[in-house]
Amino acid sequence: MTGVVAAGHELTAEAGKEVLSVGGNAFDGAIASLLAACVVEPTLTSLGGGGFLLAHQAKSHTDTLFDFFTQTPKTRSTSTKPDFYPIEANFGDTIQEFHIGLASIAVPGLLAGALAVHKKLGRLPLKVVAEPAIAFARKGVTVSDFQGYCYELLDSILMATPASREIYAPRGHRLLAGEQLQMTQFADTLEYLASLGDQAARKAFYEGEIAQQIVKDAQAQGGYLTLADFRDYHVIERVPLKVNYRGVQMLTNPPPSAGGALIAFCLELLNQFDLSAMTFGSAQHLTLLSQAMRWTNEARRSHLDGSLFDPAIVDKFLAVDLIEKYAKPLNDLMDKGLNRWGSTTHISVMDDEGNAASVTSSNGEGASYVVPGTQIMLNNMLGEEDLNPHGFNSWPLDQRMSSMMAPTIILKDGRPQLVLGSGGSNRIRSAILQVICNVLDFGMSMKQAVEAPRIHWENGVFHLEPELDLPVSASAVSDLTTLFGTKEVVQWQQANMFFGGVHTVGRMELGLEGAGDPRRSGAVNGKASD
Repeated sequence: MTGVVAAGHELTAEAGKEVLSVGGNAFDGAIASLLAACVVEPTLTSLGGGGFLLAHQAKSHTDTLFDFFTQTPKTRSTSTKPDFYPIEANFGDTIQEFHIGLASIAVPGLLAGALAVHKKLGRLPLKVVAEPAIAFARKGVTVSDFQGYCYELLDSILMATPASREIYAPRGHRLLAGEQLQMTQFADTLEYLASLGDQAARKAFYEGEIAQQIVKDAQAQGGYLTLADFRDYHVIERVPLKVNYRGVQMLTNPPPSAGGALIAFCLELLNQFDLSAMTFGSAQHLTLLSQAMRWTNEARRSHLDGSLFDPAIVDKFLAVDLIEKYAKPLNDLMDKGLNRWGSTTHISVMDDEGNAASVTSSNGEGASYVVPGTQIMLNNMLGEEDLNPHGFNSWPLDQRMSSMMAPTIILKDGRPQLVLGSGGSNRIRSAILQVICNVLDFGMSMKQAVEAPRIHWENGVFHLEPELDLPVSASAVSDLTTLFGTKEVVQWQQANMFFGGVHTVGRMELGLEGAGDPRRSGAVNGKASD
């Protein structure tokens, strides 16, 4: 089997390519890469986190979204004061606050998801698929420049507990780029689980010693998790959200996650305009794009956020009359002639049979709690402001959490043309949206589409990467406020992971290709993006 893998680290992509080369399909490759990412991208994903995998099966023309994101606990009661406290990550141009501790941990789903996908769609034995990750963890890996940067940003989390320091500061100082990260306990744990096979591995993790240890610590030290939370967790198979754009079909993550629906809504708005007649990065292009993002956010607040669990929300949110309502201010504006962190990582895989897998996963920033004897850090999803819009400790009980993660596949004539996704919290949807438009509207190559400068509009703040000029003069504050609903403009001095990390593969004129996003150390088939 041959194919192409794009991911956020050279070794993540190498793991997937290695499994493809010994006969695995796209789904084996995706799971191999996902497990490897837990070792080589440990600040972005973990067996203690969650995610989503969008699968296209070529033979049956079947599309399935596997939802293995985190679940809220069944109770908010604790036997002691909740272990929940804030930390800050400084990006230089902006600061983000997160909360960590045992009370920030939601029920993890990543391992359950990996096992479910492998059992249903995989071709190779689980122990073969897990071999690259086990080897990386046991031998050790060199901390990349990007991961070194991530370690620096999350220093207050990585250094917060003795168990975390044992991983990230084994010689008394936090690991720096170029030094070795070794996770022998994780290698032992993963090797044991992989030897059991899918069903027994799931039981061992969710009902055995690992779950029991987590619950014991949570109950004693201010967390919410119970054995029932682990025992009752299940992977959900969903029908992908589908939308047509420029003659192709986009498949993405449906509600209750919000990211896919917001991308679909914004594309429906952009479908009213001919972007190919505009110059990329021009005042006209940036005006349209920023305002499509603005009105998508308005529609989200009014028509989506409170209804994500409504079975009919997709039809209601993408209804023609609602699209036309929010397209009107865009048309009015264009008729006038006006010319952050996000601890998430993404993997895209296609094989030569036409199977495709798009998988996005996250551990939040990590809760700093490490399961004893395993080197698995659990998530802090209950401490992510983006995921808790109604306030911390106000989450609904025993419910799948919403997410901005939106693994996406573009089908042309029923075959995958592009497989993509991104990390970046609230910037995920805008990053994916822009890459799609760059390819379909501006005819860019995959590499050009990924590396082109981006914008992001949210809550009245307009972010622009270098090489993009403001649609109006920066001094014309009144114009910005009137025309764009913008309170603040942030002109970034260099490309940054704040704007996401879109790792994509696809079928182009010369065959299968891939592009890794340099903003997040992207790699293709084990080789760093040029």
